[in-house]
Amino acid sequence: MLRQLAEVLDQLPDDVYARPLDVFNGSSIGQHFRHIYNFYEILFRRWQDGLVDYADRQRETEVETNASFAATLFRRLMEQLPGLEEEKNLKVLSDFSESDTNDRRPLVDSSVGRELAYAFDHAVHHLAIIKVGMKVAFPQIPLPEDLGVAPSTLRYLSNQSKN
Repeated sequence: MLRQLAEVLDQLPDDVYARPLDVFNGSSIGQHFRHIYNFYEILFRRWQDGLVDYADRQRETEVETNASFAATLFRRLMEQLPGLEEEKNLKVLSDFSESDTNDRRPLVDSSVGRELAYAFDHAVHHLAIIKVGMKVAFPQIPLPEDLGVAPSTLRYLSNQSKN
């Protein structure tokens, strides 16, 4: 997933990447990539502490406006990936309220591996949204057909085409 994110970013000019889109209610493709990055970055930064809080996101504007910078950040995460201990248990501070009080946010048991799976699924869904935005606003820019499609759906479609 991290490689795919970086490879898509390599294809996007900054003016496309950072442009607010009506189909996204004024958000940009870059903001979606930044959002994906934040979830991975938090997990990679906090897994050794044993507590992950996905609400603790840094919304750096350069990640939203500079596609090559964002691609570099995803590649740095790829380099760190082998150092993660997937079996390590951790707690996730859940966020179900728009209130700022941490006392009502439950802790959920998880593991680094489970949270990597969550980050992967989260990225797939945002890539599907990004793909829609790209097709509406920038249909001239080719994207991989499997972008934003879950592996299970790809397997299903492959099996259907064999029948």
